[in-house]
Amino acid sequence: MSGPIERILVYIDGTEESLTAAQYAILLSKATGAKLYGTFIVNTHALNDLLKSHIFVESEQMEYQRDLEQDAGKYLHHFETMAASKGVEAETLRENGSVHVKLKEMVREFEIDLLVVGELSRIRSRRDEFLNESERALRTVPCSVIVVKDTDRVWDLFENDSRR
Repeated sequence: MSGPIERILVYIDGTEESLTAAQYAILLSKATGAKLYGTFIVNTHALNDLLKSHIFVESEQMEYQRDLEQDAGKYLHHFETMAASKGVEAETLRENGSVHVKLKEMVREFEIDLLVVGELSRIRSRRDEFLNESERALRTVPCSVIVVKDTDRVWDLFENDSRR
C-alpha cells in the first residue's frame, strides 16, 4: 500500500472522547487500509508528581497505578473488540510514563503517519493547559494529528457501518 496514511495510532485514555476517537480511527483504518495501533499510557509521570506533592503516599500511588494498569487492559481489549467487529486488525500498545513523550516515541518507532486523539477537555486554568498531555502531544508529535469531535455523528457512522 502506498498513500498518505499507512499507519494510524489512536490514544485511548478511557474517556468517552478517546473511545469516540478509537471508533473514528477504526473506520479510517478500514477505509484507507492503514495499519492500526491503539495505545493506553499510564501517566506515571503525573503519579510521581502527586507523590512528590504529598497528595499521595507511596502505597496509594502504587495502588492507583495498579488500577490504571487494569483499566489499560480493559480499554485496550475493548478497542480490539470494536476493531474486530468492523473487520479491522488492531495492535495494542500499553506503556507507562509521560503521555506526550511516549506518544512521540511511538510515532517515531512505528513510523506513524497519523495520530488520532479525542476532543480536548475544557481548559479551566493555565495550569490545566500546561498539564494537558493530549494537547502537548498534539503540538509536539512529528506527524499529522486528527482531533475527533462530534461524538453523536461518529457513533452513528460506527454503528451504521455494516461493511465487513
